[in-house]
Amino acid sequence: MYEHDVIVVGAGGAGLRAAIAAHEAGADVAMVSKLHPVRSHTGAAEGGINAALQEGDDWELHAYDTMKGSDYLADAPAVEALAQNSPEETINLEHWGMPFSREDDGRVSQRPFGGLSYPRTTYAGAETGHHLLHTMYEQVVKRGIQVYDEWYVMDLATTDEPDPNDRECHGVVAYDVQSGTIEGFKANGGVVLATGGPGQAFDHTTNAVSCTGDGHAMAYRAGAPLEDMEFIQFHPTSLPSTGVLISEGVRGEGGILYNNEGERFMFEHGYANNSGELASRDVVARAELTEVNEGRGVDDEYVHLDMRHLGEERIMDRLENILHLAEDFEGVDGLVEPMPVKPGQHYAMGGIEVDENGESCVNGLYAAGECACVSVHGGNRLGGNALPELIVFGKR
Repeated sequence: MYEHDVIVVGAGGAGLRAAIAAHEAGADVAMVSKLHPVRSHTGAAEGGINAALQEGDDWELHAYDTMKGSDYLADAPAVEALAQNSPEETINLEHWGMPFSREDDGRVSQRPFGGLSYPRTTYAGAETGHHLLHTMYEQVVKRGIQVYDEWYVMDLATTDEPDPNDRECHGVVAYDVQSGTIEGFKANGGVVLATGGPGQAFDHTTNAVSCTGDGHAMAYRAGAPLEDMEFIQFHPTSLPSTGVLISEGVRGEGGILYNNEGERFMFEHGYANNSGELASRDVVARAELTEVNEGRGVDDEYVHLDMRHLGEERIMDRLENILHLAEDFEGVDGLVEPMPVKPGQHYAMGGIEVDENGESCVNGLYAAGECACVSVHGGNRLGGNALPELIVFGKR
């Protein structure tokens, strides 16, 4: 039996941030993860972190964009918490050594993303999540926080009152992947679930094979409700053969979508006459599927995403990782030909029902990140809002 004040299950962005915050508050905290922290799926996030940092932008505009993008189904307190706290948390990451991309004058770069009224997406090349993971894992190591990696958490240890609102969570049961040993982990102050999304429930997904919805299942068995599970986001640009994500940053930098007739269909077929390729993800994904269903898809499966006109220097500076992905998985050189893309399951807006501080109805059980539903995204998440969700609500 292992005993700590706080047990964090999962070691991606939300779990790392939760562990650091618990440690800073004076708790003896431990992380239990089926993967080593830097192998977590947060590392696959390419796009960036939305934060109102520039003059002319402010958190209320970010909150408005988030609420509008959610189809007005998000919870206002959660949206306000995200928009108000994201700038501070983003600056904090920079102080911890996060290698953000920068302008010539040294300021952190920000680019436009779909559904945003202002270019407020900070990024680190096309590997933002990778750098986020490593930056926060360094802080975990620096603080000496205990990490039990390659321990697979099977279930929560809760009391069994008839009403879930009367139940208490006292820890977790996990097995050591290497040895098969089953152990209890007692949490005197609370358990934080940060286990990521359920993407592997879908045939074509951008999610890693590790994203199997473990936290959702454990919380459900313990009596915590799951909220908004019907709200699933499909990312418009994944590679057809594997589901590997092609960042929205490609369209943020000026990438163009074409059908098999060479038409820039977002404009020419009236899907989004104002924002075109930078319409919100649900609009672009539905447009692509409509093009394919109406016979204008390439090979009756996908459309083309073209970034050749951006020029080699800009692509290599800001999107080099995308070139490698297209070459490795599709055999396409993005500098000389368009990339094949199609919608793929990307993100679950729903999850374990929690408030804006991560509390579930089961006393002592908290959740943050994609496994949680703070309802900050409503019916549709804006690109660039997942990573600030991890750091803002992980901390809270």
